[in-house]
Amino acid sequence: MKFELYKDVKAFYGKTYDVLMRHEAQNLIPLGNIIIGNEGKDKTAWRDSADWFMAVITDETGIRLTAIMTPPWNITLYATDNKIDDQALSCLIQGIKDNGITVPGVITEISLAKRFAEAFSVAMGIKFTIHKNMRQYELKKVNPEIPVIGTLRLAEDKDMAFLPFWIEGFQHDCFGHPLVPKEDPEPYHYQIGKERLYILEVNGMPVSIASKNREMQSVCGVSQVYTPPYFRGKGYATSCVAALSRIILGMGFTKCVLYTDLDNPTSNSIYQKIGYVPICDSLEIKFEPG
Repeated sequence: MKFELYKDVKAFYGKTYDVLMRHEAQNLIPLGNIIIGNEGKDKTAWRDSADWFMAVITDETGIRLTAIMTPPWNITLYATDNKIDDQALSCLIQGIKDNGITVPGVITEISLAKRFAEAFSVAMGIKFTIHKNMRQYELKKVNPEIPVIGTLRLAEDKDMAFLPFWIEGFQHDCFGHPLVPKEDPEPYHYQIGKERLYILEVNGMPVSIASKNREMQSVCGVSQVYTPPYFRGKGYATSCVAALSRIILGMGFTKCVLYTDLDNPTSNSIYQKIGYVPICDSLEIKFEPG
């Protein structure tokens, strides 16, 4: 087994793209990242590949394990063809140790996440905790029986009166972040400017939001689905995601992909009603000092 560390994202893209594409929907995160890095058009925050950790483990047959981490986010792994090799994991962990890389956590397919976390925690003398149980879904066709409620439109600067509160509401519900908008409005303007954030309006009133992200060859992600508490229970999130999914499919993508928290039965039920089907269970695991 050989550990290969990359500093040039374009070289890493060339090395790993075809391998990751074997499970395009499952590899939404790493593929989305290397596409962003390869294009080099956006170097704001974590999107600047200068600080990324990129590595592959190879043997005589080719790539056995791919790893990418975009600080401050967790490392993401892919075992080629989902065939987990403990020798490849050990080689990766040794490479991480030798290069003094700090890994806050891992987010990847459930079996690989567990195997990596167990081996990494022993090698590093640290503890790990399962932070979130997730399920990945894909959709090829929206259920035609989903009722159309309101209209979906792109977010605009005029929405800044409420949008920061809704975005932080999503971050609070999903990740436990403080429910306080940032003083710097630039992150919110960034999302608006990228034309990926959509707002569902009912009778002219904004009631729900969702984003499209990580546009790949045939797959596009859906994320940041949020409805304020006072608008919930009215089918707005269902309509919002269904409408955005139709837009994505209408753009020529063959699949929409999203993650859900398995501890949230409401969202899992909503997405399945729309037409999303499970394709992969994942874990987000956090590391902490032993």
